[in-house]
Amino acid sequence: MGFRLVTLNLNGIRSAVGKGFLAWAESEDFDCMGVQEIKAQSDDVSGRFDQIAGRQGHFHFAAKKGYAGVGLYARQAPSAVITGFGSDEFDAEGRYVECRFDTASRKFSVISCYFPSGSSGPDRQEAKYRFLAQIEPHLRRLKAEREFVLVGDVNIAHREIDLKNWRSNQKNSGFLPEERAWLTSLLDDVGLVDVFRRLNPRPEQYTWWSNRGKAWAKNVGWRLDYHLATPAIAAAARREHIYLAQRFSDHAPLTIEYDFDL
Repeated sequence: MGFRLVTLNLNGIRSAVGKGFLAWAESEDFDCMGVQEIKAQSDDVSGRFDQIAGRQGHFHFAAKKGYAGVGLYARQAPSAVITGFGSDEFDAEGRYVECRFDTASRKFSVISCYFPSGSSGPDRQEAKYRFLAQIEPHLRRLKAEREFVLVGDVNIAHREIDLKNWRSNQKNSGFLPEERAWLTSLLDDVGLVDVFRRLNPRPEQYTWWSNRGKAWAKNVGWRLDYHLATPAIAAAARREHIYLAQRFSDHAPLTIEYDFDL
């Protein structure tokens, strides 16, 4: 059977549903789907979006209305659900939900995570750096205890291959040297794996396009959405796919199939 895992920044769950997201999700036959930037509260989701394609959703909502928020839809009931990663500042923004699928022989988590964007100004860029500084030791500790895959909008294009116009973006949030070095350290020092890049080394593989300047039509994109996995999980990855036939938001769904069952 295998394990089919999707990630998608919805840029508003109600907006995405209006663009056909639900019908697409029904057709995907996924085991888990991490969604980010749902821009909704519990009352908005309850009875409408708490289940998608028969999969139960587990959510971390932001305190602020219409802001951030993440979810994880799962075919199988998790053994535990954790919201937040222990940061007062960022847990209030609804950025982390972890579903644990533990058995007698394995501890395994799927995490849906939405990293802050720094593009709106210096204050948010500083917040982004604070988030990176806080999430790294959490992921390091988690890796020492269990296998996991974190999916989500990381808001960092790692290398020059990961965005179209890398030369002109070297001073812009999402491709700053400090952000890229942080991601390099997460891979090299913490030991996580960028699963998509392990499977697909080709250029022009993007998951986000600006709404300006016909970026989508010209494929002037960025690869901001990731599967970041512990090595044993990454080694089981077999196929990747960025879905481009329809647009539900300014991001595209990224699906990776793994050769194991929950």
